Amino acid sequence: MTQASYKQFCPLAMATELLCTRWTLVLIRELIAGSTRFNDLRRGIPRMSPTLLSQRLTELEQAGVVERKVLQSEKGVFEYHLTESGRDLNAVVEALGCWGQRWISTESSLENLDPTLLMWDMRRNLNPTPLPNKRTVIQFLYSDLPEAQSLWWLVVEPEGDVDLCWYDPGFEVTLYVTTDLRTMTAIWMGYTSVAKERAKIKLSGPQNIIKTMQTWLGLSHFANVKKQVG
Repeated sequence: MTQASYKQFCPLAMATELLCTRWTLVLIRELIAGSTRFNDLRRGIPRMSPTLLSQRLTELEQAGVVERKVLQSEKGVFEYHLTESGRDLNAVVEALGCWGQRWISTESSLENLDPTLLMWDMRRNLNPTPLPNKRTVIQFLYSDLPEAQSLWWLVVEPEGDVDLCWYDPGFEVTLYVTTDLRTMTAIWMGYTSVAKERAKIKLSGPQNIIKTMQTWLGLSHFANVKKQVG
């Protein structure tokens, strides 16, 4: 544990000594969401330094929350999995996320825009069911971002696997989406909808894919939580 101890036997105090260090609960969120490899965890927490990520993983492993496993199929590669203790935090993370969605203002949330996190979450939650039973490539262009951050590709395979590309994957693009990062983040978080923001989104591609965009986007895990503040 890297922060000063509360020196209280209270279970809440003891738990917060471990869990309330910077980035720790966000890291646990990523592990609960299914990320197991170091680089995938970094994609889900793009602003966390690799050094601090390694430190937090070590602390959680020492506390029995995370187990590091050697990947037999790839030499020198490890995976990180929640133990029974770690999985028991699912309800804690769920409750905090729901509270944040319900009580943190929309404006405050949208001050923290991050294209890498948004696209990584979109890749993870995308619902392939409405899409054609063939490879579908969706290109996102965020017109308000610098060129190096503006283009992203989601590649959806017929089996439902979804890959996120930071560079042109070389496949024919099925749907072109041009908008600004704030608009897409607000849609993803459930603050608004594709239909309400249609004037801010330029879509070019098959009409059946355009019409079902709200469905295949998948949206945030917390999008259905009713907001109590504006």
